[in-house]
Amino acid sequence: MTAERKRDAREKFLLGGIVVKAGLSKADRAFLLGGLMEMARLVPGSAEHRRLRDIGEEAFKTPSLTNVSSHLKEKVRWA
Repeated sequence: MTAERKRDAREKFLLGGIVVKAGLSKADRAFLLGGLMEMARLVPGSAEHRRLRDIGEEAFKTPSLTNVSSHLKEKVRWA
């Protein structure tokens, strides 16, 4: 395996871990892609971009989404 393929595989592994951390491992792939495409449209530094980044930063501090504070759970609504 070349170094480039190893880097690519590691990146995909890490991104998959983020999906699992968010509790979306069983979500419909089209739903996930649509959500990611919507996030890609956000202007970096915009209020919504900062809000979502803050949610992610808080989530990375916790062992799993099921242990996230109630304050964060109120922010994270997937409906």
